[in-house]
Amino acid sequence: MARNQKPRPTTSGGELRIIGGDWRSRKLRFPEAGGVRPTPARTRETLFNWLSFHLAGSRCLDLFAGSGALGLEALSRGAGTTVFVDHTAELAQALRNNLRLLKSDNGEVTCQNVDTYLSQRPAKPFDILFMDPPFRQGWLEKLFPLIADNGWIKPGSWIYVEHESEMPTPTAPANWALHRQKTAGQVTYCLFRVGESEPT
Repeated sequence: MARNQKPRPTTSGGELRIIGGDWRSRKLRFPEAGGVRPTPARTRETLFNWLSFHLAGSRCLDLFAGSGALGLEALSRGAGTTVFVDHTAELAQALRNNLRLLKSDNGEVTCQNVDTYLSQRPAKPFDILFMDPPFRQGWLEKLFPLIADNGWIKPGSWIYVEHESEMPTPTAPANWALHRQKTAGQVTYCLFRVGESEPT
């Protein structure tokens, strides 16, 4: 989840409502460490409409997971597994607690910097990646090559990204095709489809 530049001070924590699938209308709490805000419900509804025929049994990776809104929504709607990655210990623990609350064994939480995590190679590629990084820090330009070069995806994978709407969408690797794109206020969100790599 993207972090606001100036988080609102609060002591009450945040609340996430899952909007579709088996856990529809379930409300979950999370700490507002770092100013995390879930991807809005309307944006999530659009995204999961785009992915509706590709979720069943899929392996998902939720980077900058924050509240876990995208990865939990995917599990609720039939994804096989989701790995959540966030560097904030409080958020990672809240995700583990919420997975237990939902009685789900299909989520795995890793507390690590995303760039460090992506610098390794996975046991197998993922079907769907979600990326909602902090804005105005150049994260997508740093991470696109790591994802493409280190075996995190394969032809047919889907990659969802959010970025600030005042900036153009960063240049993606040549075999990533921009499938859908929308702008809502200060956020642009995009869905890429990975194709075959060009021979070298």
